[in-house]
Amino acid sequence: MTKKRNLAGAALFAIVALAACDRPETPVDGQRISLDAARGTIEQPLPSPDTVNASWTVAKNGQSIDFGNPGETPLLTLSCHLKDKAPTIHIVRHVTTRPGEKALFPVIGNGMVSRFKVDATLADGEWRWEGVVPAEDGSLDVFTGRRELEATLPGAGTLIIDGSAIPGEFVDWCRKGGATPNAAKTGKAG
Repeated sequence: MTKKRNLAGAALFAIVALAACDRPETPVDGQRISLDAARGTIEQPLPSPDTVNASWTVAKNGQSIDFGNPGETPLLTLSCHLKDKAPTIHIVRHVTTRPGEKALFPVIGNGMVSRFKVDATLADGEWRWEGVVPAEDGSLDVFTGRRELEATLPGAGTLIIDGSAIPGEFVDWCRKGGATPNAAKTGKAG
């Protein structure tokens, strides 16, 4: 019984001792915030661009092709970098992005689905999506057929690209290191 009294006395002492601790008399000032403001605003996805009149054009330097509407900024660019160790193709989706963002850019068509890793890149004064792929990469074969392509970038809409031989010829040209198959050859030494 004395053990129980000692235990009860110790518990009572602990309660009294804790009650005597020095506590601030007023609560700490809190800050109220709106949960709506804390969540931020959600950016609305961009609508898919109108590509009814869009087509592929070869750049003046011959090192890239652009898909877009006449007289407007291109929507998509494929550029060949022959000076890299092995030729590479840069895939550029010209739509605004923010620094540090990454995405997968699926392109569907010609009997296959390819997914290209793209990063937010600052180039030519614009933040845009860009990915680099070795020219020999089989995922680029999605561009080598002549059927319609569908290229979707999450939040930036879908490009519907009419079938054309231009992207396939461009990819093949880049894979061959920029060699022109129809270039005139002369057999005479000068």
